[in-house]
Amino acid sequence: MNDNFQPGEVVYIIIRNPHAQNVAHIQQAAVVENPERQNELALFVYETYYPLTEEVAVYKSADEAEAAYATAFGVPDQEGYYG
Repeated sequence: MNDNFQPGEVVYIIIRNPHAQNVAHIQQAAVVENPERQNELALFVYETYYPLTEEVAVYKSADEAEAAYATAFGVPDQEGYYG
């Protein structure tokens, strides 16, 4: 996964609110060198480093992230919206 990204790149992730698991939103993040593990990349978001792993859905554009969000959670104008 790290081969697809470069330090300094701005990406978009879908992140859940830790206090309300039924709430998620798209957040901009920066790809950086992991300060805790040499030769690994991390995501820097909310002043915290998160490992850049296959478990995190990372999108190169806001449009890609919004399409994935709509697929996963629906949109408010759609019947059956639950996001």
